[in-house]
Formats: sequence, C-alpha cells, structure tokens
Amino acid sequence: MPTPAQANVVTDWFRDNSGALLSGVINIAIIIVVALILRAVVGRVIDQLTKRMISSRERLTRSKTAGRVVRTASTSRTERQRQRAETIASVLKSVSTFVILGIAFVTILSQLGINIGPILASAGVVGLAIGFGAQSLVQDFLAGIFMMLEDQYGVGDVVDVGDAVGTVEAVTLRTTKIRDLNGGLWHVRNGEILRVCNMNQDWANAVVELPLDYSVDVDEAKAVIQRSIDAFADEPEQAGKLIGRPEISGVVSIGNGAVTVRILAMTQPGEQWGLGRELRARLKGALDSAGIRVAYPVLPPTGAGAAQQG
Repeated sequence: MPTPAQANVVTDWFRDNSGALLSGVINIAIIIVVALILRAVVGRVIDQLTKRMISSRERLTRSKTAGRVVRTASTSRTERQRQRAETIASVLKSVSTFVILGIAFVTILSQLGINIGPILASAGVVGLAIGFGAQSLVQDFLAGIFMMLEDQYGVGDVVDVGDAVGTVEAVTLRTTKIRDLNGGLWHVRNGEILRVCNMNQDWANAVVELPLDYSVDVDEAKAVIQRSIDAFADEPEQAGKLIGRPEISGVVSIGNGAVTVRILAMTQPGEQWGLGRELRARLKGALDSAGIRVAYPVLPPTGAGAAQQG
C-alpha cells in the first residue's frame, strides 16, 4: 500500500497540474471534434462537386448530340456516370480523410508534449523513399483519376490504346482490362496509356468501300448503290441502328484495275461493325443483280506475284 507521503506527492502533483491536464484534455477533444466535422464537411463538398461534374458532363453531351437522333442506352450511360462519380468521390474522400486525421494525430501528439519534429522528419524521409520507389504506381493512379474525370472510356466501350484493341471489361484506378478480338485479356497500366481511341462514344461511322471493275459505268453503279442503301435504310430493323441515312461519298481511289466507291453511314455507338457487314452483303447482292462487276487484283505478267500456269 502507498505510504501517506507517496499519497501526498500524487495529490500535490494533481493539484499543481490539474489545470494543464484539464486544458490538454479539452484541447484534444476539440481537435478530434473539429477533425470529424471537417471530414464530414469535406465529404459533403466532394459529393456536391462530383454530382455537379456529372450533370455538366451530361449537358455537354446533349449539346454535342443536338440535332441528331441518337438512341443511346440512357439507363446504362447514367449508371456508368453514377459509378464513375462514386469512384472519384471515394478516392477524394479517402485522401481527404487521411490528410485530416493525420494532421489531427500530429496535433494531438504535440498537445501531449511529444516532440513531433523528429516524427515529421522521419515521415518526410519515408514518404520521399516511397515516392521514388513507387513512381510508376503513383503515375498509374493519377492517370486513372484523370481518365475517370474526363470520361475517356468505360466498361463495354471498344477502344484502341496502342498494342491492345478490344472491349473494356474492367476499369480501376491502376489498370484497365481489355478483351481483344481473339479472346485475350490485356491488363494495361493506366500510366502507360498515352492515347485512346474510343469507338463507342456518342456516334460512329460504318465505312463501306466497293472496288468496282475499271470498265464499270460509275454513274450507273452509283444509281444501283443508291437504290440499295435507300432500301436498306428504310428497313425498321436497320433504321433503329442508323442516325442518318447512308450516303455515297464518291470515288475515293483508282488503281490496280479498280474504281473504289465509298459509302458512309452514321450509326449508333457500337453498331457500326454489324451494320457494315449487313450493308456489304446487301450491296453485293444488288451489284450482282445489276450485272455490275467488282474488281479483281491485276497480277503482273512476270516477276513476283505473277500468275502461274501449269
């Protein structure tokens, strides 16, 4: 049991330091409360900013597509924008929480009389070492954040990011997963994506080029093609995939025994490939029925590529 002298020492210490102790406890409580309030306010501001960003993006998209009858999947597009907003808000909230609570923790240590100078110096050295060692990781995360902010692509889009061309299956802050035509799954770091071609955004073009025989009457061929694409565009099944009626661009090249005529059709995003295949088949049948010949490659009489007999 403590002796009366020891009890008096403890009592004296509490009497002499009670004011400082109470003041320290109050300061620590105030720091914690302020940190929690600031965290809640910052989170609310982040939510409002991300919602405003999405709404402004929707208005910009509507202004870009004004005058066109674009039958986009509004539900999936809204869902994609909502998911993007939630991801961005989650990242910003995590960063702000880490910063606010870190500052609050350091301030509490200073209230407890702990010298935070060496702690801050050590944290700076550790942060610098991690920054140098994880440069590529930081670059990937920053690229992923900006990619989501700018809505460069999303799940389901067909993209060309260089070596990888295919359908986006998953997007995270660090990597993008792309499934190519052969079924291969590419894992691409966001920091390595220098340019993106999104083939599914807003609208697309189906480009059909017909290499006609050099002896064909171009005007007659254009008339046959025009009747065929008009009938194609009037079909209800195809009309829903088209934004505008297909048009003949004209003769785009002459060479190797061929006169190439190009047809353009503005389509809904993602419909250009299937519609282009169907349109080629229809044009083939129309040209055959009209007796209009397509071109065959002209082989040289001698040398590499020459036709062989026997």
